[in-house]
Amino acid sequence: MAGPELCRRVRASAAGRYVYFILLTSLDHREHVVEGMHAGADDYLTKTFGHDELQARLIAAARVTALHQRLARQQEELEQLNAQLFDSSRTDHLTGVGNRLRQDEDLGTLIARTRRYGQVFSVALFDVDHFKAYNDTFGHLAGDDVLRKVAETLVDESRELDGVYRYGGEELLVVFPEQVLERAADAAERMRTNVQALAIPHSQGVVTVSAGIAEIERDGACDLDGLLQRADKRLYEAKARGRNRVLAVPHSVSRV
Repeated sequence: MAGPELCRRVRASAAGRYVYFILLTSLDHREHVVEGMHAGADDYLTKTFGHDELQARLIAAARVTALHQRLARQQEELEQLNAQLFDSSRTDHLTGVGNRLRQDEDLGTLIARTRRYGQVFSVALFDVDHFKAYNDTFGHLAGDDVLRKVAETLVDESRELDGVYRYGGEELLVVFPEQVLERAADAAERMRTNVQALAIPHSQGVVTVSAGIAEIERDGACDLDGLLQRADKRLYEAKARGRNRVLAVPHSVSRV
């Protein structure tokens, strides 16, 4: 393999690393230097050369590679910072779960998969029961702590594929990719039970949650707004039936 071809291959494969190339050529073949420089070489030496000339080239090479390394580190730090900013802009800072922006992005991805591949998913809309009364009795800081503990419980009981988001106020949305209505209702019931098991004191007894479950309709519409409205309607019905329960249609769970 000729030197220029070796240089081209290394340049193509050395992702993230800069390799400094010095071409060696004879006085009779200096026309190949231009070809080598086009291939990605940095410098050249004409045979025969002395120790001092080689040392000078290596000093220059060390400076250039050090600069490339410094730029690579800065680029890596910038990418890490951008990733942190991206995550931060999509995180609810009170509960640590996804915010509405992340929720909308993730649901948009699931809707696209449903439309293209017919994949199913379900959602559970949770609401902390008697939350206003809790805030009035214990204060807003205690209310914030309740929201964090409820969100943490939902996350702990979720699969790796699932997503938990702060829908608004004391409402939290859990998204169950590839889960039909009945399985999502069973998962939401486990979450409800574990929130109740926290035994957080409340003037009404202990802190509990209610939830409404809905499954995406895999027809031509795949209406996201309709999906969330159905979950909200089930949640409203669960509260009307006494709270601390999970309600889905046609399957409902109510074990208080």
